[in-house]
Amino acid sequence: MDWQTRGLAAFIATVSIALLALAGSVDARADGSFGAFVEGLWAEAREAGVPRPVFDQAFAGVTPDLTLPDLMIPGREAVPKRGQAEFTQPATAYLNAASLANLATEGRTLLARHKATLERIEREIGVDRTALLAIWGRETAYGAEKTPHDAIRVLATQAYLGSRKEMFRAELIAALRILALGVPRADLKSSWAGAFGLTQFMPTEYFKNGIDFDGDGRIDLAHSVPDALASAARQLKEKGWVLGQPWGYEVLVPGASSCALEGPPGSRKLSEWQAMGFRRPANKLFRPVDLNAQAYLMMPAGRHGPAFLALENFQVIRRYNTSDLYALYVGNLADRIAGGGNFETPWANVAQPATKLVADLQTRLAALGYPMDKIDGKIGSNTRRQIGIFETEAGLSVDCWPTPGVLAAALARKVQAAGAAP
Repeated sequence: MDWQTRGLAAFIATVSIALLALAGSVDARADGSFGAFVEGLWAEAREAGVPRPVFDQAFAGVTPDLTLPDLMIPGREAVPKRGQAEFTQPATAYLNAASLANLATEGRTLLARHKATLERIEREIGVDRTALLAIWGRETAYGAEKTPHDAIRVLATQAYLGSRKEMFRAELIAALRILALGVPRADLKSSWAGAFGLTQFMPTEYFKNGIDFDGDGRIDLAHSVPDALASAARQLKEKGWVLGQPWGYEVLVPGASSCALEGPPGSRKLSEWQAMGFRRPANKLFRPVDLNAQAYLMMPAGRHGPAFLALENFQVIRRYNTSDLYALYVGNLADRIAGGGNFETPWANVAQPATKLVADLQTRLAALGYPMDKIDGKIGSNTRRQIGIFETEAGLSVDCWPTPGVLAAALARKVQAAGAAP
């Protein structure tokens, strides 16, 4: 090793030691008042009915988990939010046909195995059996995927250092109440956001919609299939589930229409869409009973993939998890379990745009007067709709998809006077 190499190695070693020391000091500062934070929770936990021994045992040896996303640690740049697959993967990857087919095969087996329970849920709660199995399959692959985190540590960290402290504080108190009921700590293995159980419930939902459906005297979302599915059904029913109604229909968009029609603002009766020329692929027909139902056009990949007319139950699934791709995954998996198959129209292999590009485009379109629900870098139906409207008015090819070319065209366009239409 020559002197230059030895000098470089020594420099790297010195910098590494300094960085480790700095990281240690930051971690120490982040953890320094954690004990005081925990003790500050006691009055609230006591008022919620948590005994002191349960409270003390819950936090024994617990330290903040600084690897979690969405934290604001003193002296350190914010750990960015972990990108959900629904917003970071292209549709072709997220809606993986092989994965959906495998889950559907297992789902049909479970449909027969739990037939009596699922029939009772439909009868007493009013949520379709295939939708419940699809949510179970999507959330934990029917229990095969194990969530790795301890819910108490996750929720305490987020309540102490997260960007949504109040929300997670309420979830933490609810988790302590669950422990006080005698639920084993091991049953509260969770996601990085604190959701636990076969169908991934947040602790406050346990008290809001949890149900002892197997009649053993306790709500067991980690092991009891009847309890987990019935609890998920109550949550869906509360959000507006319509028993017996499909989530939506795949459709062919007529040439005279545009993806700029997408989104809930364009909602109209299914019969009206039919009159506009929207048809199901392969000469299939809409169910007559659904023709008076409200539906909106949904094209999660713009013109680069299938189009759908989404009914109320699609919206309900989105209220369970706010993502078009998530709701589409659950809807298609439910259809497959019931005997259906893959989408008729293929997904084009388009790259998933960077979050920054989408956020920049949202910001620019908003400045031009195109209404944006939020600037978040996520490609929701309103973002696609506004892109389509802009493309139409700018004389561009209309595909309703965020690209560098659309951003460049938006940046080149003069911002209108305040209040003027684009």
